[in-house]
Amino acid sequence: MKIIELDFSGCKYLYDLHEKIKVAFDFPEWYGKYWSAFWDLLWSECDAEKVIINGENQLPDELKVFLPKIHEILERNVKFHKDMNLPDFTYEIID
Repeated sequence: MKIIELDFSGCKYLYDLHEKIKVAFDFPEWYGKYWSAFWDLLWSECDAEKVIINGENQLPDELKVFLPKIHEILERNVKFHKDMNLPDFTYEIID
């Protein structure tokens, strides 16, 4: 099982969140660093079966407002995999 570890520790700005996403998912340099780009590359380029998220509780309040969007995108990928009869995709929030 391929697992991606996404660690938001140390993020201070929205750019930092997207940079952590880009690195963890090994997205190309041209990753647009906005939510639609995250979704587009997640469903089309990600071959991981699980994402483990760490560091959410350490985010500053001004970044925590983006967590529901991140979770929504990951949940869309769970549904996409089911609808397309692809291998299961899951995510887990550790911290």
